[in-house]
Amino acid sequence: MRQIDTCYTHRPFLGVPRITTWLKERGHRVNHKRVARLMRVMGLQATLPGPHTSVPHPEHVKYPYLLRDLTVEAPDEVWCSDITYIPMARGFMFLVAVMDWYSRYVIAWDVSNTMDADFCVDALRKSLSQGTPGIFNTDQGSQFTSEDFTGELKGHDIRISMDGRGRALDNVFIERLWRTVKYEDVYLHAYDDGHALYKGLERYFAYYNEERHHSSLGNRTPACCYHDR
Repeated sequence: MRQIDTCYTHRPFLGVPRITTWLKERGHRVNHKRVARLMRVMGLQATLPGPHTSVPHPEHVKYPYLLRDLTVEAPDEVWCSDITYIPMARGFMFLVAVMDWYSRYVIAWDVSNTMDADFCVDALRKSLSQGTPGIFNTDQGSQFTSEDFTGELKGHDIRISMDGRGRALDNVFIERLWRTVKYEDVYLHAYDDGHALYKGLERYFAYYNEERHHSSLGNRTPACCYHDR
């Protein structure tokens, strides 16, 4: 599962057949059925191109994608959120984050050992205690289309935007965040349990927001860019 996550994080455009080939080239005796099963356990939707840790709910309302051709020029114009799989020394957990699209600033995050909507709603409420965006973008996963999640957004008069199905690049900045978090922290530490993971991510996100410079932000940090109104 760790190898699948590594491959998917580095090459989010690969589907089950090509990930199976990638694993075989590295000496793993697997077939596409086993890879597909493991991806389902990990919460990755194998039938679509790109990383989809959230699975759609057929009865939930889906919203159109509002960011196409939109120029984001300031903090709090657009926020985005997503879930990713986090491998540990034993087992795995899931991480959700809320990020400002313009500055890449991680406003709030949380971890859970299940993929229910509660920890996503908790992260959303934490972020809304600090500000309010004009648009909030997610994928079409059941956590984000749930009435609890969309109700919070509607209650703050926030416009809801959702990625098109199978379009990994619609939420490109948070997909890049996952790659950064995993290669700079998670894969290096192989945390033993949820408590250690939480403490480690707490340190990492403080570093990411306050100290890590981004060339795309003019070599400023996300915190500097977000708070410089």
